[in-house]
Amino acid sequence: MALALPPCPPSLKSIQHFLKLATEHDTRDPAISYWSRLTALQTGLELDKSSKEALAVLLPLMDWLEKEKTSNQDNEAIAHEVVASAHVENYAMKLFLAADKQDRAANFGKNVVKCFYSAGILFDVMQTFGPLTPENAHYRKYAKMKAAYIHNCLKNGETPIAGPLADGDEEDNEGEEPHEDRQEDVPAMPVNPPSAPAPAVAPPAPASAMSNMNISNPGTAPTLSYDKVARAQKLCKYAISALDYQDTKTAVENLTKALHLVQTGEELE
Repeated sequence: MALALPPCPPSLKSIQHFLKLATEHDTRDPAISYWSRLTALQTGLELDKSSKEALAVLLPLMDWLEKEKTSNQDNEAIAHEVVASAHVENYAMKLFLAADKQDRAANFGKNVVKCFYSAGILFDVMQTFGPLTPENAHYRKYAKMKAAYIHNCLKNGETPIAGPLADGDEEDNEGEEPHEDRQEDVPAMPVNPPSAPAPAVAPPAPASAMSNMNISNPGTAPTLSYDKVARAQKLCKYAISALDYQDTKTAVENLTKALHLVQTGEELE
């Protein structure tokens, strides 16, 4: 369900990118819209919950979130935080890897900037579910840094350098943000998320390389495709998150599914 809000006052300027991302995904992915707006609300309440201008934005936002949560009980990516966290992470990594693939191929443009920047914002949204892992914190920093770097190069008529940035470029671009009104909507790009952390300042290997990987287990265990390895890892993450909520039943179910998948190469129904 779309939401029309008045312009954000200066005190709430920093939540605008969450609201913009939510609007872009109202019909494309309601879960991304929901969690982006929830992040905007939580951040906004910390910034200004007393001025008339701020309340004109925050109160309708609060009402929308309550109605959306009630009407989407069947959408697990909205109703259940464990599933939601995995959904947002997966979406962020799709955008990140799509942008990284184009960047490494020196195919620079507004969509690359948009994908990097939106991925960085989605990693901000992930903090709604708890502290970021070191890997996701790295991806967030790198995505925002790359978005700012490519945007500034294009604005100044310069040709960006493809691939990882040098340390000096990191420092020069850290904290800068591209102008959102010059970017195009986030394209839907089906790219598999990575399974391993990236090194200090470099992003993971391009998606095209990882999607062709096969990982062999020792002994009689089957050879698993990258997609199945990623699925097993997700099931393990679900189990760990369930234990954080002392939900041992869900934890056991997900660990059992993960073990069966790794041992047989097939998913349990």
